[in-house]
Amino acid sequence: MKCYSMWKIMLAVALMTPLAAVAANAVVASPTAEIKATVDQVIAVLSDPKLKGANREAERQKLLQKLIYSRFDFREMAKRSLGAEWRRRTPDEQRQFVSLFRDLLEKAYLGRIESYSGERFVYIDEKIDEPYAEVASAIVTNANEEFSIRYRLLRNGEQWKIYDVVVEDISLVNNYRAQFNRILSRSSYEDLVRRMKSKLVDKPDGQRQ
Repeated sequence: MKCYSMWKIMLAVALMTPLAAVAANAVVASPTAEIKATVDQVIAVLSDPKLKGANREAERQKLLQKLIYSRFDFREMAKRSLGAEWRRRTPDEQRQFVSLFRDLLEKAYLGRIESYSGERFVYIDEKIDEPYAEVASAIVTNANEEFSIRYRLLRNGEQWKIYDVVVEDISLVNNYRAQFNRILSRSSYEDLVRRMKSKLVDKPDGQRQ
């Protein structure tokens, strides 16, 4: 269950990428409406025969990267994941950490969107407490198994931007914070950064020999 839930975090994170930005003068859509529209459009991209095949992989990855960068609040995600240590870092160190954290997420999750295989998304409820919102939903597998997904969003101008995804009560941010805290408690911030950089040059999961 844990392995499956973590895979669903990967899928949920990857699917939360917009194919079109909200116009600057548009009325802000509800968080649920934005999520549903995004998921529907991304699934359409994954199903597009013109974008399939190994020879189109670079194009797909570049498109997804561009879209993800415009939707996620990586600074908020990085800040929450680093916890109290964030306040001890200089502005330059914070910028470096956000960049490293974003690159780690991209390496861990971006390519795995390809494993989408027809799961259905159900939207249950939303709660808004400006500037924050949470959308409760579920993913239903082809075997009719249902897993809960909660999207946590922060309003940024005319858009709702994601700062956490919780699948089956496993928070992406909390998961990273626990990992980072273990390293910080035994070593140093500098060692954490070194390990993050090392992780970026490792082969992706499934490609290690």
